[in-house]
Amino acid sequence: MAERGDQLQLLVDAAHVAFDKHAHDPQARRSLSQVFSALQVSGKQRPGKGSRLPACQFLPTICLGAGSQLLRDLHSRFQSIEPHLTWRRRQDTSGTASGNFEDGHANAMIIGPGGLEERDDVWFGATLMAPNMRYPDHDHAPEEVYLVMTAGEFQHGDSAWFSPGIGGSFYNPPGIRHAMRSTDQPLFAFWVLLPKRSDGSNPEL
Repeated sequence: MAERGDQLQLLVDAAHVAFDKHAHDPQARRSLSQVFSALQVSGKQRPGKGSRLPACQFLPTICLGAGSQLLRDLHSRFQSIEPHLTWRRRQDTSGTASGNFEDGHANAMIIGPGGLEERDDVWFGATLMAPNMRYPDHDHAPEEVYLVMTAGEFQHGDSAWFSPGIGGSFYNPPGIRHAMRSTDQPLFAFWVLLPKRSDGSNPEL
């Protein structure tokens, strides 16, 4: 098994510290413990250059505002590996996205299927959204923990729209419907998904 590159390892370390500091929900902390325990072992490394989408023009404009030094360190580590990422679009299958969705968003898998480290037990990635854009309602079987790096609004289940704030973190149970929308500034967030829990269960919708 290939050894994880230094820059990716520094990003994983920074993410571990930042998620641990900012995630307070017990379910989130349980999930994160499993995620970062699994990431102590590296997976298959993907060589080659990445590719960008139109929304990536907003990467240089990401503003962490009054974010903590931990968030700034995480963002800096992300910038060092970003040129190697393959940014992808999501399909709007629910019809709930805003009209600027197609070219106004980009998702990057850092570790997981199609990521810099190919594996199926942990997914670690990022979402970037242009200003004034609504991401479509969607759901997935794996549970998920967000770490929000900018201003933005989120919704999950039957909740009203809420603003986690810079450094805000929240937990999405398996199968819950959720969405997000940006304000007049770009939205940028990290997420980790746990396809398989340590008890061996693999939640299905």
